[in-house]
Formats: sequence, C-alpha cells, structure tokens
Amino acid sequence: MRTRLLPLLLVLMAGVLLALGFPLAASLAAAQQQTVVVDRIDDTARFAALAQFVTERGPGIDERQSTLHGELVRYHEVYGIQVGVFYRDTTTMARAPKDWDVPESGEPRRAFREALLGRRSHDPPQVWPWQRDARLAVASPVVRDGDVVAVVLTDSPTGQLRSRILHGWLLIAAGEVAAMLLAVGAAFRLTGWVLKPVKVLDAATHDIATGRMNSRVAAAGGPPELRRLARSFNEMADNVEEVLEQQRAFVADASHQLRNPLAALLLRIELLALELPPGNDEIASVRTEGKRLAQVLDDLLDLALAEHASADLRLTDIGELAGERVAAWRPLADERGVRLTGRGTAVTAWVDPVALSSALDAVIDNALKFTPSGEEVTVTVAADGDTSTIVVTDRGPGLTDDELARVGDRFWRSNRHQNVKGSGLGLSISRALLAAGGGSITYAHHEPHGLRVTVTVPRSAPDTA
Repeated sequence: MRTRLLPLLLVLMAGVLLALGFPLAASLAAAQQQTVVVDRIDDTARFAALAQFVTERGPGIDERQSTLHGELVRYHEVYGIQVGVFYRDTTTMARAPKDWDVPESGEPRRAFREALLGRRSHDPPQVWPWQRDARLAVASPVVRDGDVVAVVLTDSPTGQLRSRILHGWLLIAAGEVAAMLLAVGAAFRLTGWVLKPVKVLDAATHDIATGRMNSRVAAAGGPPELRRLARSFNEMADNVEEVLEQQRAFVADASHQLRNPLAALLLRIELLALELPPGNDEIASVRTEGKRLAQVLDDLLDLALAEHASADLRLTDIGELAGERVAAWRPLADERGVRLTGRGTAVTAWVDPVALSSALDAVIDNALKFTPSGEEVTVTVAADGDTSTIVVTDRGPGLTDDELARVGDRFWRSNRHQNVKGSGLGLSISRALLAAGGGSITYAHHEPHGLRVTVTVPRSAPDTA
C-alpha cells in the first residue's frame, strides 16, 4: 500500500511546490527588472533636465550642449549603456556612442514614440534569462513650454539583469528542493504512521489464517479510525477463538465420551461372536466397522488436541528426525514389499519435534498404503533459503487435479480408495500439527505416477516480538 500512497503524496506535494514556485520566480524577475527600470527612469529624467537648458535660445548654448554631451559620454563609459537625446524628427542633440541612432523598429523605437506622447517608459517587456540578445529601452520626454521638443533614450544591455534573475531562480529552486526533501521525509513518516497499524493488522490476520489464533493487534498507533479497526479486529478474533475453542471442546468431549460406550459395544460383539458359529461373515463385518469407528473417534480426539495445542519449537536436525521415522516404518514397508528410502544431509529447522514426527508418520503411512508392492517411497530432506523441506514421494496411483484440491480436508477420501483402511483425518491432523509451528504441507503430482507431499518448516527462529 505504501508504494501506491507514497507516490500520490509526493506528486501532490510537488504540484503544490511548483504551483508556488512558478509565480514566485515570475514575481522575482519582474521585481529585478522594475528596479533597473526605475534607475533608468531617474537617469533619463536627469538628462532631460540638462537637455531643457540646451533647447533654450541664448548665449552659451554650445557650452550647455557640450556639457550634456560630456555627461552622456561618461555615463556610457561607466555603465556601457547607449544613451542619446534626439529631437522629434530623430535628429541628434547629443549621444554616446557617437554612431548610435534611434532604431527604425524594436523596443527602442516603441519607447521613443511613447515618450513623444509625453509619457515615460514604465512597462517595458519582461526580460528572461534565456533571452541573450534582449535589451532594455527606457525613454523620457524633454518638455519646454508644455510641448515635447526632444526625447532622452537609453538602450541598456541585460546581462547583469539576467544574471540576477537566474541567481534568484537558483535560490528559489534550492528552496524548492529543500522543501521537497522535507516533504519526502514527512511523507515517509506520515505513510509509516498511517500504515503501521495496517501492517500489524495484516500480520495478525495472516497468523490467524495459519492457525495461530492467539495473535492480536496492539491498538496503540495510527489514526483513530485504524485504532478502532484494531480494537474491532481483536474483538472479532476473541469471538472466533471462543467459537473454535467451543468446537474443539465439543469434538474432544464427544470423542472421549463415545469411546466408553463403543468399547462396551465391541466387548458385547466379541461375547456374541462366541455364541455364533466360527467364520460368521456378519459378525466379522460388525467387528470391522466397530474398530473403524473407534479409529475415527481416536483421530477426532487427536485432531482436536492438535488444533488446540501450542508448538514447542526447538532447533532440530530434521534430517536425523526424518531418518528415524524412515527406520521406524521400514519393517512395515518391507512386509508390504515396498522400498522405503531416505535421502539428504543434516538440515536444521525450528520445529516441534513431536509434531513433525507425527506429521511424517501420517504422510509415510499414507504413502505406504497406496504404493503397490515392488515400488518405492522416497523421503528427501533439503534446505531451500529460509525454509527446510521434507519431500515424500511414492509410486502409487496418485490423484487427479480435482482430488489434489481436496486432499487434506477432514474426512475426505478419494472415491477410488474407499476400501483402503483409514478415517480420512490423518493428513488433516498433519496439517494442524505443522501449522502450529509455522510449517505447511502441500501436495502435487509425481511423474510418471504417484503423489508428491512436501512438508515445509522455517529455518529461522520464531519472532517473539
């Protein structure tokens, strides 16, 4: 969920920062240019005041014009700005450099025309850092007796202005990057705070799904809605555990209570058999069904205990344990003409040795039941990353795809094997025993025919946090 929520938050934060950054950058550029324009207006106003004296008739006009020309030359030499005072017909009163005239077009011509109307340049087009050839033209009218008789025009290079704008933009970009980094950190903290209860809830749900019914969620962090969800989940888990406990208790009590009447019934069947002729088929069938019912009750009690008991996990050499179980079942395999072999080296895992032994007994017993004489049952132990596996393969008739989906269900037996002795609870007991310790059992085809049963157990120590 974090991989979906975090990019969304980052995109939203980036959009907000960009939405603020672009107007701020434009405002900075406008402010920098306005500062330059104000300076140029002051300069042109000063030159316009000097030009007014030149336009006055009388003695000393040449001296006043020379003074104006000297001011323009020094201004151009110091600032590198082209400046000139031009009459209405664009003839020159004074200028620097001496070969500069009012252009026929462009921004200087527009500023000149605007000044002829008696207005100063207040709003020249914005100059941007990427406009290398851009120049800034500012003009002020020279007024005498209410009429515009000349215009002071400046044409400024924009290199320094563009550098200041670019420097300001870099500062804004650095601020945006810093703000984005803070936003990323805040987003990680926020998503972690929001999703931590979800992660804990997911882990608890997985624990309950795998049989660890005592798993609960600590409703201590996260938004109030998720804390309420955690409390509701704990209440639900308590109710489910209580119902399952009642079910287990009922099955265990029923199995235990039915065993005594069944034992008495079997005893009476044996006494009745003494009064009948030897080899009576009916009494033999009743005796067989009675023993089968007793086995079912025993398996039901074992299943209830397996689902209820907690695992006593220990670091165990499952290779040695599997070898012991193979040795224990080999006499029965030899009696049935089946080759039972064990393969693998020393492999450790965290398991309940008693539970794993019982599960292996059920799996090997099931394999020997369905493997015909002359075939082989193999028990292989191996390590696979964080888990260890015990694979039991046989050369029996195997199962169809539909049957593989149901194998391990309580009381389920294939229609093709109803005449084989068993209650249909052995593999269910194995699954319950393994689940209590974090293990699992899976079933698959074994080519060219047979069944492949894989018991998987964890190699790492249980998490006690």
